[in-house]
Amino acid sequence: MIHVKGTKKTMDMKQMSPRQAGVTLMELLIVVAIISMIAAFAYPSYTQFVTRSKRAIGASALLQIADRQQQFFMDNKRYATTLTRLGYASDAIMVDDEGQVVTVGDDDRLYQVEISASNFVTYELTATPQLNHAKKDSSCGNLTLTHTGEKGQSGTGDNCW
Repeated sequence: MIHVKGTKKTMDMKQMSPRQAGVTLMELLIVVAIISMIAAFAYPSYTQFVTRSKRAIGASALLQIADRQQQFFMDNKRYATTLTRLGYASDAIMVDDEGQVVTVGDDDRLYQVEISASNFVTYELTATPQLNHAKKDSSCGNLTLTHTGEKGQSGTGDNCW
């Protein structure tokens, strides 16, 4: 209890403190609004980053097959017309998000990679996006690579390679 000089009035300390403990509804709404704005900018950037990194896996698979084609050409004086001639189990392979060859029915497959056109002196490799990745990366579509090193895509996107 506090005595005020010259009076007989007394007050409790709790009554004198204007500050209350806790969070007001307005403060909570401001924090939620700030978090929402940050998420609105961060999430699309994150999904674009993931899509680009998965696209890099398809491009890497094409480059690995191109390396095998060059080695095959050095050994045989011609390019292979099928992936089985390059040591793969089938003529169209599937790669997952780690760049590993997986089975056709695998739920983790990202790209189907194949030799789309070939004769003994030229070839073209194609990586076709699969499942959800095909929907998310529709701007670039199929990635292609030729025997001359020319890189292409079936979509109209930029920076696909």
